[in-house]
Amino acid sequence: MTSLVRAACLTNFGEVAKASGLNPARMLLDADLSPSVLDEPDLMIPVERVGRLLQTAATVSGNESFGLCMARSRLLSNLGAVGLLMRDQQSLRDSLALLVRYQAFLNGALTLLVEEGENTVVIRELLMAGSTHQPTRQRVELALGVMVRLIRQLIGRDWQPRRVCFEHSAPRDLSMHTQMFGRHVEFNHEFNCIVCSKSDLDTPNEFADPAMIRYAQQLLDALVKPSDETMLDEVRRTIFLLLPSGRCSIEKVSEHLGVVPRTIQRRLTEQGQSFSALMNDIRKELAARYVFEGSRSLTDVAELLGFTAPSSFSRWYQMQFGCSAKESRAKAMAAQRGAAS
Repeated sequence: MTSLVRAACLTNFGEVAKASGLNPARMLLDADLSPSVLDEPDLMIPVERVGRLLQTAATVSGNESFGLCMARSRLLSNLGAVGLLMRDQQSLRDSLALLVRYQAFLNGALTLLVEEGENTVVIRELLMAGSTHQPTRQRVELALGVMVRLIRQLIGRDWQPRRVCFEHSAPRDLSMHTQMFGRHVEFNHEFNCIVCSKSDLDTPNEFADPAMIRYAQQLLDALVKPSDETMLDEVRRTIFLLLPSGRCSIEKVSEHLGVVPRTIQRRLTEQGQSFSALMNDIRKELAARYVFEGSRSLTDVAELLGFTAPSSFSRWYQMQFGCSAKESRAKAMAAQRGAAS
């Protein structure tokens, strides 16, 4: 099933495209999107087309920070009714909890996880690459850039994250990243995330308006009725989390979710899935991302996918893609050089 995202995700695309020497309407049409989507923020459009649009725009313009340029002037209002509801919560903790609750309504390919430690909080953004295995760099940087912008609107424009981490490699020019995130930006990380102080979550919102919350909630309820995640969604998210540990099994996933393995098997079967097939699909998606667009060694990729030995990963990759990971990476690099020339 195609994942959808609100067309509001393309806010500022036209301005950044023009500033980068591109024709926005032409770029949209080439990505199989109507230029009118820029005027219809609540329209749901295919995530993969958005990914293709952003990656092509970055490649053709030579602007490696295209997604970040779009993010730097985002506002809570760009999230529609969800943004209105977030704005009037009592604290950042409440606002993030609300965003997690409604994230699937905003972007079906993005999962948010807020993990609290003793003194720090890690806001992880898990991004599905999609069946066409397109590069995710621009979508990821847009998403993390937007998150930082939203937090600053909620607790103060001078707020700085402790660290911002990206799975992909560093661009040639880091100026936009340091302007957006500060100096503590890391690349080739295990996952995409924003790290902040735990005290940030409890920063009170002096402008919270309970009356406005009631109004915004009614508006949002008219648009969407949030439901509990399906077991399929929960299992997918947990597999993403456990794969790098090398201990991703149905037993470990069931332990993480607090149910018995038999329950997971039954619920997945009801949705036409099996645990082994689901884990294999996720491995394929991540393998394509890490091999095609990453600079990690193939040994590191094998570990991130939960393989105990590089040779096991090599055999699996050959079986899934019909060629070696080394050959895939060489082809991807050649294609990128051709697109940039």
